[in-house]
Amino acid sequence: MISHPTLRPLLPALLCLLLALLPDPGLGAEAAANRIATLAATAEAFNAVAAQAGPAVVYIHVKKVTAAAGRDAAATDDFLDDPALRRFFGESAAADGRDRDGRNTSYGHGSGFIIDDRGAILTNAHVIDQAVEITVRLGDRREFTAKVVGLDKQSDVALIRIAASGLPVLALGDSAALKVGEWALAIGSPFEGVQTVTAGIISATGRSSVGISEYEDFIQTDAAINPGNSGGPLVDIHGRAIGINTAYLTQTGGYMGVGFAIPINMARTIAQRLEQDGRMTRAWLGVGLQDLPPDRQPTAAGAALVSRIDAGAPAARSGLRPGDLIVSINGSAVTGAADLRNRIALSPPGSTVTLVILRDGRQRSIAVVLGEK
Repeated sequence: MISHPTLRPLLPALLCLLLALLPDPGLGAEAAANRIATLAATAEAFNAVAAQAGPAVVYIHVKKVTAAAGRDAAATDDFLDDPALRRFFGESAAADGRDRDGRNTSYGHGSGFIIDDRGAILTNAHVIDQAVEITVRLGDRREFTAKVVGLDKQSDVALIRIAASGLPVLALGDSAALKVGEWALAIGSPFEGVQTVTAGIISATGRSSVGISEYEDFIQTDAAINPGNSGGPLVDIHGRAIGINTAYLTQTGGYMGVGFAIPINMARTIAQRLEQDGRMTRAWLGVGLQDLPPDRQPTAAGAALVSRIDAGAPAARSGLRPGDLIVSINGSAVTGAADLRNRIALSPPGSTVTLVILRDGRQRSIAVVLGEK
């Protein structure tokens, strides 16, 4: 019996594979050959995706300054010093030390992927946060020193750049078009190893309230995501990036089949703002939002309940009121409070959005000029 905790999640897949390969007394030779051909075609498809996307995926090694030495100057929380948590974020406790100024230093690693041939690389903010040195290793083993263009801790997205040209680029897909059950591959360098590929499916979309970042709209996948995979791409069967692999849920410290990736549509918008402004600028509506229970949803898609209006906020000037139900923004249905909050935040500050609300059982349309958060 397989009892190792990191192997238990693989049992269903292994059993399915064995059942597919075991001879069936009632199955003819031609049908058996067709089954094997189907498996071989799937393997060839995965291999093609890895060959297409792999050259644009990079390994990132960082030197971080975590805090000044000494109890009085220590800003590092004991919780964040937990070795298991630091390994989760790809940090190496064995390499800890102090620099010439007496500051505590650590070394971490992660992954990233190239989004333009002049060296722009997407990764997670937690991979490069507090870094004083960032080294990027390409698939062809060349190494470059990277500079931070900008990072956004609230979404855990970062943009870095290396001085190079003519680089392989990973095409970006459309995360809004994803469907549960589609194939997904995670590519990266877990445990400081060479580039690896794991396969699974899209388990869920629109996951919020996970507790990883402030703005959450995660893709959930059962493609294995391990320490060091952070910042690498989640790709579809066509080899297009559909997300940034960010974290996994675990009760044992090992992989349990629940991984989370930032949708590429969100990451693309944030990267554009970081490139333009060096920081993430978010729009501001100035309301408190709540989800409604399913039995109170006014439409199949859902709605967000306005629970509070901030004084002097754009929402107050627009005529929104507590108790209003926002059912759509710019003609697109709202699926809940987190969905609306994310879409407002990603809108350009100063832009005008059209909200459709329900008030006293009647539908109204309200235009709001958004402020900057």
